[in-house]
Amino acid sequence: MKSITVFCGSSFGSDDIYKEQAALLGQALAKQGIQLVYGGADVGLMGAVADGALNAGGKAIGVLPHFLQSKEIAHQQLTELVLVETMHERKTKMNDLCDGVIVLPGGYGTLEEFFEMITWAQLGLHQKPIGLLNIDGFYDDLIRMVQTMVEKGFLKQVNRDMLLISESIEELLEMMRNYKAPTVGKWISKDDV
Repeated sequence: MKSITVFCGSSFGSDDIYKEQAALLGQALAKQGIQLVYGGADVGLMGAVADGALNAGGKAIGVLPHFLQSKEIAHQQLTELVLVETMHERKTKMNDLCDGVIVLPGGYGTLEEFFEMITWAQLGLHQKPIGLLNIDGFYDDLIRMVQTMVEKGFLKQVNRDMLLISESIEELLEMMRNYKAPTVGKWISKDDV
């Protein structure tokens, strides 16, 4: 993996551990020679992961829609800032630039980005690993909900297993390096449940 997209909040959240882990993720990517691709802002966890990568000598590419340039405050020290027109173009560009995706804590936008990327993977539009860095159990309820989708017949177990989860940055990166995309389709018939 030469490049990883990180989706995360434009806020810091209520606990310092989120900011600390975001910065550590940026550092870990830099130390392993992996370029960071992220939303381009200098605020919240977005700024923390970029600063972590840049301060450790790594590269960080930001992708930011023009209309968010003033709201999210574009990071001024990036290796490269790519400006796009729409949120959809932002996700498409971030996907084009990466070999994998890591999701940190965040709000609606982070979840929307995560679900689009995992849906594209499920549909076979890409075969990149997608990981949740489950900092301090942040995603425990979401993980339970995904398991409920399997139990209720809306998601195949093989598609659930596409989602890589760890509380450890190093373990998650190792899981991503060893990831093999499934070869089955997403559709479930009555015979499957």
